[in-house]
Amino acid sequence: MNIPFEEVRLSLPHIELAAHVFGPQDGQPVIALHGWLDNAMSFARLAPKLDGLRIVALDFAGHGHSDHRPAGGSYALWDYAHDVLQVAEQFGWQRFSLLGHSMGAIVSVLLAGAMPERVERLALIDGLIPYTGEAETAPEKLGEALKAQMALAGKRKPVYEKFERAVEARMKGVGAVTREAAELLAQRGLMPVPGGYTWRTDSRLTLPSPLRLTRAHTQAFIQRLSCPVSLVLAERGMLLEQPRFTDMLKGLPFELHQLAGGHHLHLDDEAGAQAVADCFNRFFAVP
Repeated sequence: MNIPFEEVRLSLPHIELAAHVFGPQDGQPVIALHGWLDNAMSFARLAPKLDGLRIVALDFAGHGHSDHRPAGGSYALWDYAHDVLQVAEQFGWQRFSLLGHSMGAIVSVLLAGAMPERVERLALIDGLIPYTGEAETAPEKLGEALKAQMALAGKRKPVYEKFERAVEARMKGVGAVTREAAELLAQRGLMPVPGGYTWRTDSRLTLPSPLRLTRAHTQAFIQRLSCPVSLVLAERGMLLEQPRFTDMLKGLPFELHQLAGGHHLHLDDEAGAQAVADCFNRFFAVP
């Protein structure tokens, strides 16, 4: 698969991130944010099909070829939002749009709600808000997170004897994907080690969240969005199966599209990528 992009490294004040850059230099500025444990290859099929956009598809910190956070650092959603702002500063973009899938969509919503003056448009794929937690469960959840953090040093990443074994494991992972999609993600997500291959991702990414936003928090971020929003929902994705999301969408001024496919419909095959591109090309073409 021939993918037209430029590989860049971005030296931010606090971390160095990697990214793929697509599209003309004078295109509309867009920062693309992938899902949990994915990488910039998440947009390999979709980005070339989007017209007139200058897309910076990041590897989030701890993912792909980006640096891991320092010892003692965390991977909270708001830390990712800060990274995105620093990337925009590096490119000199005071106003920019966000293209987010899954966790990347969640980070996009939080940033656009927190700093609406910076975000022009939101194009979201099967993601909207994080899993929530209410006050009464907070002590228990923090305890679980602390225990997992203490136990992390004794755990080791899986090592796959062959590249194909890692691809097969990714096909069955969270947000199951097609073989072609798994191969694309694995090309960027694996590294050679004695005995075979393992994932580049920071092991801390698998730790449970020590603190979750409440439902009221997430509603406040949604209500503060002031830019146009286009949300693609996958028929076999992660949102439509949860009534809390479908209830939340009622009455919101979002442009909604329900498309055939799974959670990674934009990456699984060319037909899914084209269907998503058709929605977003119309969305970004509106003055």
